[in-house]
Amino acid sequence: MSHTRPATPSSIVIATRESQLALWQAEHVQQLLTARGHTVQLLGMTTRGDQILDRSLSKVGGKGLFVKELEVALEEGRADIAVHSLKDVPMELPTGFALACVMEREDPRDAFVSSRYAALDEIPQGGVVGTSSLRRQVLLQALRPDLKIEPLRGNVNTRLRKLDEGQYDAIVLAAAGLKRLGLAERIRAIFTPEQMLPAAGQGALGIEVRAARADLFDALAPLAHQQTWLTVTAERAVSRAMGGSCSMPLAAHGQWQEGTLQLRAAWGDVQGRVPLVHAQGQAQVRTLEQADALGLAVAALLREGGATGAGPL
Repeated sequence: MSHTRPATPSSIVIATRESQLALWQAEHVQQLLTARGHTVQLLGMTTRGDQILDRSLSKVGGKGLFVKELEVALEEGRADIAVHSLKDVPMELPTGFALACVMEREDPRDAFVSSRYAALDEIPQGGVVGTSSLRRQVLLQALRPDLKIEPLRGNVNTRLRKLDEGQYDAIVLAAAGLKRLGLAERIRAIFTPEQMLPAAGQGALGIEVRAARADLFDALAPLAHQQTWLTVTAERAVSRAMGGSCSMPLAAHGQWQEGTLQLRAAWGDVQGRVPLVHAQGQAQVRTLEQADALGLAVAALLREGGATGAGPL
């Protein structure tokens, strides 16, 4: 390999969605890169995922709808990097694109948010809980089969407004998003992973670039958090092996214990025809390849337990 490295770019344009949370994420990266001497601008964009609010994502093309326009901006050279919630990033990136950096994870767990009740078990029988995540739906159904699970789309503030208007008894949101937006006081309870296993990549930020941009890989390297990167690689490998998208009720979550990565996964049937399938594995993980292998092994155990790849809708 050549010893000459490409010049690190002094000016970087970040493509970002214009939701409050996406802008927080992009500005967070902007501050970190500015502190390292780069000039950084934001290119705000509205994506198809932001525009289509009357249907669940699983029905209209999945979470890739939040990513596609940002990738076009990278491809056309209007932006250099895109900052994503990893939970929204498809398991397979298009040819020519790469994940250049995974940053340290915020709280990966799910939050119980309610104006009336302090915890899920306080909601009366037949109460209404809002979520558009199929994963949360099957896990909620397993915890409380008597509840009505109703769709909930829109950005964080829109979802909170719908709750406050009385459309739901409670809603479930990612704890990370609420904390990043300074809304931690809205959290009434945090679900433990044992109660509600998080989604692959939940709470972690990933930075996407064109694969040929070695200069950007160098610029972003100081922002990377290796332990988070290994963890989410294993989680995303489970999803990828299962054909995962947001149209699949699938959870995958890794936790470290004394140098060993413990990976748990769960798969459910939205119709409730079969019980939840659980699988877990652990390994000494030092490389992304080892993380990937652990994820594939756990996915194989899920299939052995009866989980199906396409996931019933």
